[in-house]
Amino acid sequence: MVFRTFNSRAIAGLLLTGFAVAGCQSTGKAIDSGALKPDATKVKASDLRGYCPSVTLREGTAFYNNYAKGGQDDSTKLIYQAALSDVTRDCTRTDSTLGMKVAVAGKVVPGPLGKAGTVTLPIRVAVVQGSQVLYSKLYQYQVHVNDTSAATQFVFNDPNVSVPLPAASTYQVFAGFDEGPAQKAKSEAASKPAVRKVRKKRPAPAAAAPAAAPAQAPTQTHESDIPRG
Repeated sequence: MVFRTFNSRAIAGLLLTGFAVAGCQSTGKAIDSGALKPDATKVKASDLRGYCPSVTLREGTAFYNNYAKGGQDDSTKLIYQAALSDVTRDCTRTDSTLGMKVAVAGKVVPGPLGKAGTVTLPIRVAVVQGSQVLYSKLYQYQVHVNDTSAATQFVFNDPNVSVPLPAASTYQVFAGFDEGPAQKAKSEAASKPAVRKVRKKRPAPAAAAPAAAPAQAPTQTHESDIPRG
């Protein structure tokens, strides 16, 4: 049997109103407090059916700046800045699996060097339980920018999150920008100075061998600490 939990502000508000009304009703029957002995340490199946982990934007992962080559942290060389603002989720359950659809809303703001076209945003979604990474996936999400004079809104969805049904409400879900290992390695390689091999020659009044070519600064602003698994 599959249970579904919806997470939207409109539905949540409607349900809250409904529960408030229901809470004011009374059947007129007395409850024997001695007959009810709940075990506070035991997780009930009904609690897990209502459990849908919230999504968190970890600090430092909600913004992503892209600069022209060699223009790292130079505002005049900014191509665009992307920002994540809101997150939500929707949960479904089977007897052994918790499925989630994670949605993230954001915008792309063109910089001085911005131009119309498609930008690619590295967005990662991860689910952890303590130090254990249960799910982690990096997406290269594309946003088409038509107007360079205004922000372009977007909504990213990961509908395929699937983790074991928890025995307690201990899951954490993270979403945010992440360069990823491949981008990190590329940036580190670009930051190393080029080495040019020069054959030994007999002393001559000729000019000295040219210096090594200067390194190009990486174009991304940070490496995310979202768990990668």
